Amino acid sequence: MTFLDPLLRSHVSPMVLGIAGDDATPLATTIEAAFNSSRRTKGLLGRSALAPRTAMILAPCQAIHTFKMQFAIDVIFAGKDGRVLKIRHNVAPSRLAMAARAFAVIEMAGGEAAGRGLRVGDMLVVRPGAL
Repeated sequence: MTFLDPLLRSHVSPMVLGIAGDDATPLATTIEAAFNSSRRTKGLLGRSALAPRTAMILAPCQAIHTFKMQFAIDVIFAGKDGRVLKIRHNVAPSRLAMAARAFAVIEMAGGEAAGRGLRVGDMLVVRPGAL
């Protein structure tokens, strides 16, 4: 069982990514799932930006790279339970980031994690939500 199970099992749309216990503005109102090898490999390559309040979730995943990317991203590493293990802010193109104990990586536009007040130790949840 993982914090991503509601996303995998629900037929409710839309789903949002939030911080547990905080029903205020979610971190992301658009979630893009990259749960298979081909989708994880492509990731955000070929894009010139990532919209605000959009998250790409790669799972299972412990490391990402930003080679051939055109913009900086925030990278959030989470355990199976959704606990934020590590955050890398504004990772520029041509960089690597990893967290050995991570189960999932959440990629957002640069500045989004800090702008939403996300901190290491927070618990992430996927839940039904309105845009």
